[in-house]
Amino acid sequence: MATIGELLGGAVERLRASASESPRLDAELLLAHALGIDRTALIAHPEQRVGPEPAARFAESLRRREAGEPVAYIRGLKEFHGVAFAVDARALIPRPETEVLVDLALGEVGDRLARAARPAGTPPLAIADVGTGSGSIAVALAVALRRRGMLAEVEIIGSDVSEDAVDLARENAVAHAVADHVAVAVADVLPPPGRVAGLLVVPARFDVVCANLPYIPSRVVPGLPVAASFEPAGALDGGPDGLDLIRRLLDVLPERLAPGGVALMEIGSDQGGALHAAVAEQLAGWDARVEPDLAGRPRVAVVTPPAVVTPPAAARPAS
Repeated sequence: MATIGELLGGAVERLRASASESPRLDAELLLAHALGIDRTALIAHPEQRVGPEPAARFAESLRRREAGEPVAYIRGLKEFHGVAFAVDARALIPRPETEVLVDLALGEVGDRLARAARPAGTPPLAIADVGTGSGSIAVALAVALRRRGMLAEVEIIGSDVSEDAVDLARENAVAHAVADHVAVAVADVLPPPGRVAGLLVVPARFDVVCANLPYIPSRVVPGLPVAASFEPAGALDGGPDGLDLIRRLLDVLPERLAPGGVALMEIGSDQGGALHAAVAEQLAGWDARVEPDLAGRPRVAVVTPPAVVTPPAAARPAS
């Protein structure tokens, strides 16, 4: 029987030859998965011998990775914002750069909940996750709000045009015990008001709209790394300039975003100028700025409606 160290050494060479961008990490994750142990334990015991069954599982996983299949699909899970998500070919694999969108949404939700007293009977804060995919944004947001004792004050509606993705998102919401505050519906952009989704009812307007819609230009999609070819094409292709679906979301914001609300949309690092132009064309008077991701690249567009100005009260006549 080969040791962990011996199996890793051979696997790293094979994955490097197959053009893996992270051969050592890939090999460690796949072997740890085959053994059913944590990657830290794997690294700590390179001398441990590996039995025939886990060795066979590792060999099959290695074969799939050499063919380009993403490690997340092989393992069936992906860590995102401190939460482990079930992932498969029904939806896009959550990316680390999207975590900043969750952080921004947390800040917006926390600010709104802390801004004023919320006596009994106050409607919950309505949050949308457009293009929810695996449900990573909606569920990660709900889990983080639960840790802060805020989950009871919000309702999150995820939507996706793909029925398969919606099924996966529901599975993740149930797995993390947030399905009473996170519902998912099949919809093109946003589901109509009044539709029943899970245990919730879709509101007319949302206080916070999150969206990680396809934003890769069509001409770029064929040249993406091989791993991307295993993901749903519809979750990647954003049309000629990558902003087709984002423009469609901008179109519905005047009707579906609450006064004082905010829309947070992930974009490509080179799409800031085009996003500003789209907002100027479609949403006259609205404000837009772009926040960077953890690598410092422009990543999340923050779009807000014009401030509501309350007219001054009429002067009272002198007595």
